[in-house]
Amino acid sequence: MTRVAALVLALVLAGCAAPRPAPVVDRGPPPSAIPAPTEVPEPPARAEKPLPTHTVKRGDTLVSIALQYGLDYRELAAWNGITNPAQIHVGQVLVLAPPPAMAGTGTPPTASGAAPPRASPVPAPGTPIATPLVSAGPPIEARPLSNTPTLKVEPRGMKAPYSEKAMADFSVPELPAAPNASTEAPQPSGVPPAAPTEPAKSGTQKEDIDWMWPVKGKVIAPFSESTKGIDIAGKKGAPVLAAASGRVIYADAGLRGYGKLVIIRHNDTWLSAYAHNDAILVKEQQEVRKGEKIAEMGSTDADRVELHFEIRRHGKPVDPARYLPPM
Repeated sequence: MTRVAALVLALVLAGCAAPRPAPVVDRGPPPSAIPAPTEVPEPPARAEKPLPTHTVKRGDTLVSIALQYGLDYRELAAWNGITNPAQIHVGQVLVLAPPPAMAGTGTPPTASGAAPPRASPVPAPGTPIATPLVSAGPPIEARPLSNTPTLKVEPRGMKAPYSEKAMADFSVPELPAAPNASTEAPQPSGVPPAAPTEPAKSGTQKEDIDWMWPVKGKVIAPFSESTKGIDIAGKKGAPVLAAASGRVIYADAGLRGYGKLVIIRHNDTWLSAYAHNDAILVKEQQEVRKGEKIAEMGSTDADRVELHFEIRRHGKPVDPARYLPPM
């Protein structure tokens, strides 16, 4: 009986014990059910604007192509990697603008060996900043009670008993009124007031060219699409003047039908050409002023002494008579 009672007691105690929680197992979706990460497509590269081009035709030269588009033949050669301007062939495609590799926009480099400026050290947060104390003289207790050869302490303030007379004697000087921001400073006598400054006018540099006649003479051939300019009669050796200020981009006799030719670039819009000269007095890349002598009249590649004069806008010939002043 004792063994039976002990067994019953053990079963009762086992039934009263707290049940142990069952283990939790993470049963997520199978690997095949997990969606693959979506790849974000890269933005398409911005398409660069194609450069303008010219296909070389029979009879073209680098100088004639440059004149046709209002360019400097030296720049045209550099853009196309041409080392010898005379070596171009029919069918060759030339770009008429600088390639992106040549159109640098970087900032100027710093001087060699120059160290960058050092930044001032910044104290750590919470670090007290030491403020230099400015000495205001000896301590109060060390100052003398009367004037000395090196230190003046008088006059001193003096207390007086209150009375009507003391209040009448005591007066506070009036301070000048603060100047008003809108009040103008007084002008010195005899000096007239300055005139108001006018805002600068926005210029039209690309169109504003003050032209002048390159030579004095009679126009013997007017402008047409075939002549591309005007012919002006004159005497051999007469001065040929720059019709406007600019830079000489050609000074030679390599363009058929023009003889000894000078081309001046005035800005990004305008060119002028002076042909059939007897002598050229300027060099390429030389800066010239309006009215400066650049050549002498002649008859190279012409039947008589004359100046063939052209004005070109973006390389396109225009009638010089529309821009030159009355003779």
